[in-house]
Amino acid sequence: MLETALSLNIWERFVNEGVLDASRLNKRIVESWYRSRDARVNPHLDKGRLVLTNDRFHSQKKKNVLLRDMAHPHLERMNGFIDDLGMIALLIDPEGYVLSMTGNLQVRQEAGKINFVEGVRWTEGEVGTNAIGTALLAGEPLMVTGSEHYSIASHRWSCSAAPIRGDDGQIIGVLDVSCPVDRAHPYMLGMVTSVAYAIERDLSIRLHKDEMELVRQTADRLETDQPVVVCSSKHALVCASKAVRRHIPAWAGLKADELAGFGLEARMTVPVLSDSHGGLIGTCVYLQETRSAASKPVFFPQPVLAAEDSEFFAFQGEIGTSAAFRQTLDDMKRVAPTDASVCILGETGTGKELIAQAIHENSSRRTGPFLTVNCGAIPKELMESELFGYAEGAFTGARRNGYKGKFEQANGGTIFLDEIGEIPLSMQAALLRVLQERKVTPVGGTQEVPLNFRIITATHRDLRQLVQEGKFREDLYYRLHVYPVKAPPLRERREDIPHLVRFYCSRKAWAISLPQRFFDQLMQYEWPGNIRELMNVLERLHIMTQGAAADPCEALSRFDGFRLQPALPTATSSPTMSLTLREQIQMEQMTEALQRTKGNVTAAAQMLGVPRSTFYKRLQKFNK
Repeated sequence: MLETALSLNIWERFVNEGVLDASRLNKRIVESWYRSRDARVNPHLDKGRLVLTNDRFHSQKKKNVLLRDMAHPHLERMNGFIDDLGMIALLIDPEGYVLSMTGNLQVRQEAGKINFVEGVRWTEGEVGTNAIGTALLAGEPLMVTGSEHYSIASHRWSCSAAPIRGDDGQIIGVLDVSCPVDRAHPYMLGMVTSVAYAIERDLSIRLHKDEMELVRQTADRLETDQPVVVCSSKHALVCASKAVRRHIPAWAGLKADELAGFGLEARMTVPVLSDSHGGLIGTCVYLQETRSAASKPVFFPQPVLAAEDSEFFAFQGEIGTSAAFRQTLDDMKRVAPTDASVCILGETGTGKELIAQAIHENSSRRTGPFLTVNCGAIPKELMESELFGYAEGAFTGARRNGYKGKFEQANGGTIFLDEIGEIPLSMQAALLRVLQERKVTPVGGTQEVPLNFRIITATHRDLRQLVQEGKFREDLYYRLHVYPVKAPPLRERREDIPHLVRFYCSRKAWAISLPQRFFDQLMQYEWPGNIRELMNVLERLHIMTQGAAADPCEALSRFDGFRLQPALPTATSSPTMSLTLREQIQMEQMTEALQRTKGNVTAAAQMLGVPRSTFYKRLQKFNK
């Protein structure tokens, strides 16, 4: 109980005084407390607020039928075990709604007192820091106990949650085990992580079987000169007829709604159902040329490319006209035909995966697999089996025929290890050995498997600094850092913003009229989230201007967190309002941080250890 008392004291000081001893708490808890406070979550909330009605709950469950089907047998096996331990297990969808709750009846009744029930939305935005909502945001397994929760509703509970990801790496749900604090045990986190991983494996097998059946069922429909595509249940193109392949050489991986950007639209869509389980496994889409391509607004002319760009180098993104990305493109063109290891360096959201895919598609390995692995999203204890695979019977719950790891799956092609800086030291030696010997030994196995692959890595961290800090092996660094390619941040290629907007809107077939002053506003913004943030802004703008003659500039000004690049505060300026000594110190620290980071607000906020939203609020306050 001493640890609980300590954290309760920390919680009270943070809630009442805004003071936090971050060294006493898990980093993810600290980050979440700040987010909860900035989102104005009530720390004294005593129960969940948003519980779906019966009709809406039924609709929500229907939306997540695949997740429920895959998780159901695992939850059934867990039920007796957690019932005896006085715990409950919950399945949550990506929006944070509790889809099912099983386990100890008495504990479920206690949970009902705080509206912790089926149909409730249990996100950070609703109840503050909690295992479910924070695992959704952080994308990693998490245990939150007692007063580590932000709102008092959960202070008597201990919860462990692990995200469940689909084959594309996106979170499709969360598995959670909760119990009263006095029944908590550290094994809860390991248990949910292990079961979540097992659900992911079953889901991967199911999707693979569905895709194989989809191809088999629709093969005869593609034997035509007409434009026809077959899409998976996630609307991604799986197969295409010759007419489509000729028209769109880089069709693989496109989404169905992106075909409009190539002058094609759906004429007829036919659902394809599984013969084995009866569920929808995809669609067969018969296409035609767009009826009135001329009626679609042209935002900006297509940038003129050099002959060697357009004829010999395939790139599925937008090149633009900036010198910064031209240099990146030149580096990609040089290294793609070789077999050298490539390390892509760049901030989050700069399109590192798109660069890696372009290098693969313009290499001699283009017909082989391209496999993406996010090293930061794999739990440390599962990384070895995920990358190198495992033999039959390697551990309890292992699949009957074992599992081919990502390296073996990438044999003959390219493996892209994103966020390589997050790989633990314990795995770095094993990774180095695979790179040196080009052989892999599955976990629990004795036979080496020879491999032929190219490796591309990416990181937003300074690998050289990690080497100096002893967090990254120097020999591995030199193995991976053979040919570095920089993905420039959006603020260094602002002149590409109009072209990126045109490209994205064209692929989405959005008819949005955008005046020049709108682009002037975009080009003044700092873009800490880079191209990904720009795409999010366009998505929101499209939603806000639907069915109305809305001014996009006025809509842009209403976006939370979207501010034009602020002027740097100066310590010698004389603000119109009087500042306390503490505020003066804060202002001087912020000024120094902004100067050291050359005006990069995100980096300055990280340097001071405060959320970016808090940094912006203080900037606005000191610049009044």
